[in-house]
Formats: sequence, C-alpha cells, structure tokens
Amino acid sequence: MYDLIIIRYGEIGLKGDNINDFISQLVSNIKRATADLGDFEISTVYGRIFLYAESDKIEKIVGRLANVPGIISLSPAQRFRIGKKVAKFNEQDFEKLKDSVVELFKAEVKNYPTTFKVKTTRADKSFPMESPEINRELGAEILRKIESDSVSLSVDVHQPEHLVEVEIRRGKVYLFLRREAGPGGLPVKSSGKALLLLSGGIDSPVAGWLGLKRGLSLSAVYFDSPPYTSERAKEKVIDLAKVLSRYGGEIKLHIPYFTEVQQEILKNCPSRYTVTIMRRMMIRIANRLAEMNNELALVTGESLGQVASQTLEGLRSSDEVAEFPVLRPLITMDKNDIIASAKRIGTYEISIRPHEDCCTIFVPDNPATQPKLDTIHYGEEDLEIEELINRAVEKMEVITINEDAK
Repeated sequence: MYDLIIIRYGEIGLKGDNINDFISQLVSNIKRATADLGDFEISTVYGRIFLYAESDKIEKIVGRLANVPGIISLSPAQRFRIGKKVAKFNEQDFEKLKDSVVELFKAEVKNYPTTFKVKTTRADKSFPMESPEINRELGAEILRKIESDSVSLSVDVHQPEHLVEVEIRRGKVYLFLRREAGPGGLPVKSSGKALLLLSGGIDSPVAGWLGLKRGLSLSAVYFDSPPYTSERAKEKVIDLAKVLSRYGGEIKLHIPYFTEVQQEILKNCPSRYTVTIMRRMMIRIANRLAEMNNELALVTGESLGQVASQTLEGLRSSDEVAEFPVLRPLITMDKNDIIASAKRIGTYEISIRPHEDCCTIFVPDNPATQPKLDTIHYGEEDLEIEELINRAVEKMEVITINEDAK
C-alpha cells in the first residue's frame, strides 16, 4: 500500500544559508537509524525528505525515525505518478486517483461511525485542478464508495477524526492519512560534541536526551565506586546509555575509578562539604575527558534547588573548576516534568531500579547547602587533586554503546 515516507523538519527550515548542512546531517542520521533495514533511496525538496522503501518495511522504518532528533513529523505515503507534464493530467487520471484515495482510506480507517476531511497542498501550481475542487471531488468519492447502511461516515471540516492529505509536488501526487510525531529540534552532530555526566538517576538521561535534541553529539561519563556501588548500578547506567543511543547513535561511556577519590574526600575534607567537593572532583575529571575527546561542553542533570548540591552556591562551586561550559537543560524544570519526559523517552523504568550510584552514598546528615568558596578551598587543601584525577583516569573503563533502537 505504502511505498515511501514523507519526513518533515521544522526548526532546520529557519537556518538560512546553512540549511543544506543541517539537512545533510539529518539525512545522514536517517540513514544511520535505518542502516540494518536496507539501503533506501532518499531525496529532498524544501521542507520535505522522501524515503522510498518496500511496503513491508514502512512501519518499522517509521518507528525508527520517530526517535531521530530534527524530524518534526513523518507520514507513510503512497505515490500517484502523473507523468512528465502535469498539465496533461486528464479525467481518466483523476478517476484512478479517486480509486487510490478510496483504497487508502479503507485500509487505514476501520472504526465507524467516523468523520473525515480532505486537504490538498498544491505546491506544483501547474497542476490543472485547484485545491478546493480536488477536496470536493475526492471527499464526495469517499462518501459514495464507503458510506452504506452499515457504515456511517460524514465530512467534518473543523475537527475531523481522519484527515486525508494530498500533496502535489513536481509531477507527483502523494497520498496519506497519518502524521506521526518526531522529537523535533536539530539533527544530532549539528551542534558539536559534549560530555554527559550520566548517573543512574532520573534526571541526567533526560538532560542527555535534551542535549541530543539540540543537535549535540554525546559521549558520557559514569563515576563508579566499587565496592560501594554494585555491578548492577553500572549495568543500569549502561542500559540508560543504550536508550540514549536510540536517539543519537553511538555513545562512548567512560567509567573512571572513583572509589579512591571518595575515600580521600571522606578522610581529608570537612563532612558538611563532602558532597560539594565530590561534585567538584567529578567536574575536574570530566574536564580531563572532554579535553581528551575534543568535546566543547559538559552536560549535567542538575535542577535548581532539587538537592543540596544544586543551590546557586553549589552550582557556582562546580562552575569554578569547570574548564568548559556546563550545560544544564533541566535547570528550571519541575521534578514531575522531568519524570514525564523520562517516561516518554523510555528511561524512567531503568532509572528507578533500586541500585544506588556514587552520588547517593556517603551523603552527610547535614550537608552544606550554601557553601562558600573560601571554605571549600580550605577543605580541599589536603587532597592530592591532580594525582587523584590521574589515577581515576588511568583505571578507567570505556564501553562503546550503539543500540540504534534495534
């Protein structure tokens, strides 16, 4: 029934002279997301990308592309070929078009009573019929061929349950009834590379997803503290990275050895400041990894006021040691909104598995919520900071993750 997918982008269309670079990157990401399904023909016109495929693969491809940032919507569609000269489109051709629309409607619409509307987009103005005429004729044909004593069907031009769309472009007519939502935003890899601080919690995977949606290419770092954190805690983070790879492709997960860092902080630093200093050490290690990987920013799941280390003073403390911009996509988001996003992208059920990460162990009873920089500097005096960073990185494990929704 279907032989192509119409892919629409939104924000990319506002990029002016750079639009072709963004479209090329989106096409590359589409090919990456569908590579194991086949080598498909892809063409572009302004505002649209067309992917041509066998009918039996269409729905699976739609499922993949619904996860690709940069795509605002997509429709399984059917081509109706006119010929080289649309001006020669005649009554016989139109009768065939009517039959195609009716068959498509029958295949898609199963539940009655229902309402519908026909909407024609006539981008090719040389087509001999105007949009209102096409809408009337096709709508009438659907009613004639489908409505019966057992089937109740009517036209509703304001709020139809089904929208039959006809697009006329460059000598072809495209027919479709569905628009599936995509993530929107920008294509992954169009905004540069960044490092995500990925814990096993709810927030950081959502922050990573929002970074991907803004065109970032991500790698990730997880701070492992065996034996205080379990192997299952690490497995949870690997599973979260797999979900993110559905949206952005390959992710390199860096797992530095953080146990010694935490032990030294507990032994040498004031207890009220252990969380703040631990966070600063994470940022310092992330600096090293970002420099090694030629990344230009760090991404965190911090949300203002959510925990003791996420006050303005705590964020200022982290920023003081950051050598790269720290991007915080969740900074003003409500926890319920973050949870809703986690459920939508498929990370929530993984994040709530009962395995603690290193951020939730060794938390003092009364952590400083408004840490002063001079007190923090004093508290870090007995730490061999560079040596601790070196050993954490030397003992680091790196895992390449690339699920691609397979």
